[in-house]
Amino acid sequence: MKKEDQKNAKVYLIGSGIASLASAVYLEKDTNVLAENIIILEKDHIAGGALDGAGDPEKGFVVRGGRMHEMHYECYWELLSHIPSLEDPEVSVRDESYEFNERFVSKGQARLLKEGKKLDVSSYGLSLKQEADFLKLTFVSEASLGNDKIEDWFDADFFETNFWYIWTSMFAFQKWSSLAEMRRYMKRFIHLVDGLYELGGVMRTKYNQYDSVVRPMKKYLEEKGVIFQMSTEVVDIEFDLSDTSKRATAIQLKDGSSIPLKNEDYVFITNGSLTESTDNGTWNKAAELKGVAESGSWQLWKTLAKKDPVFGNPSVFCDNIDLQKWNSFTATMKDSTFQDYMENFSGNVDGTGGLVTMIDSNWFMSIVIARQPHFPNQPKDVKIFWGYGLYPDREGNFVKKKMSECTGAEILEELYYHLKIQDLMKPVTESGKINCIPVSMPFVDSLFMPRTLGDRPEVIVKDATNFAFLGQFAEAPKDCVFTVEYSVRTAQMAVYGLFDTDKEVHPMYDSAHNPRYLVAALKAISR
Repeated sequence: MKKEDQKNAKVYLIGSGIASLASAVYLEKDTNVLAENIIILEKDHIAGGALDGAGDPEKGFVVRGGRMHEMHYECYWELLSHIPSLEDPEVSVRDESYEFNERFVSKGQARLLKEGKKLDVSSYGLSLKQEADFLKLTFVSEASLGNDKIEDWFDADFFETNFWYIWTSMFAFQKWSSLAEMRRYMKRFIHLVDGLYELGGVMRTKYNQYDSVVRPMKKYLEEKGVIFQMSTEVVDIEFDLSDTSKRATAIQLKDGSSIPLKNEDYVFITNGSLTESTDNGTWNKAAELKGVAESGSWQLWKTLAKKDPVFGNPSVFCDNIDLQKWNSFTATMKDSTFQDYMENFSGNVDGTGGLVTMIDSNWFMSIVIARQPHFPNQPKDVKIFWGYGLYPDREGNFVKKKMSECTGAEILEELYYHLKIQDLMKPVTESGKINCIPVSMPFVDSLFMPRTLGDRPEVIVKDATNFAFLGQFAEAPKDCVFTVEYSVRTAQMAVYGLFDTDKEVHPMYDSAHNPRYLVAALKAISR
């Protein structure tokens, strides 16, 4: 759209995850669209999508999961350079995060555990054949892989190596995940391979990602005049579809009302979600598994996909919940016994260790102790940590139940068993100074499901005139899903692709063609 016409445009953003928030920032900053004509429609009462964090010391804190950060998220960090920190408006969220990561550098010293003891992970344990398979994968074309799974490429022994334990726990890939997505990760993050065993290069935000990223972005946008319509669910979009043009004409809401789209109006659609239909349990109650029926975004995408094949294939990503679910948990402790033990045991002060994975856990359980406080409203005497199990349908080693059927109390008992600290923690548990909230996440690994080109729609599909797809289930070639960078990149692609600006999408950091990183990666996988 030409700049002189943009002032009359209204832009509706469906969903309030990082992709929509980023789109709103770019629309307000880089186009002539008026801020009050940028409207975010969100079915929930809280913004942020997968960047979340909530709670209090009494009821307990919850972080469903955290997105990994690293220095070369070119789109993401540039975006946050425009957003003032809530604690010091003179400092950007980007610079606040940079300063925090200079003080707390990732160097995990207890990355993998077995029988409660640290393993030596300086060697990735790959055979010559596995090293060759690893390298070969980086050189084949993505199209040639089709919808192959990781287990179609590597031998069975590969999944018993230190490399795989580190990789699967860090990124949540499964054996049956998309080989094409693993290839993208290997190429995109080859500069991290050398230090992967100790989480070198991994960055974090000062607090949980809702408080550090979403709240300041929402405040920035609201102060500019952007409108947030919460508790507003979109159930359909009407289109005028022809051989030469595709145009969105109306937005249908769950309450039966409709928003007509004029010729100059636009709609940006976040299709799919990895945090949809999640359910929280309690100390005494397991979380429930929900599905597509409780999900607004998956149902919307399924409705849209019936209208035109170029709108993608959501069933690939959401119809196999047993292959894409896992359970996470957040513990809140008014006692420092656990944290003191982990600091002494691991050699990491809070905020420097990252993932600790118990490879002999049937649930394949990992925990992370973030820098405390992880919430601005977290008192000094309260400690929290987060964890997850990649295989929630397996019976525990100590608690003879599936993780998915376990209460918060039972999940911690299983964790203490693996760390060999049951006796140490028993008085703390009996004191009532602990809470643990389990979370069931049916779609959390949906973005790694085996897929082929076209299953994710293009950000701007062919002949689209006034709409775009955003987020993890829109196609951003070569970049990696399950990252904030991916979502922000789709926002740039949408805004700069549909509107006349002097901006271009930031190029991806290309470490795969940097000899220094290639040599370091080659040495690392052969250690």
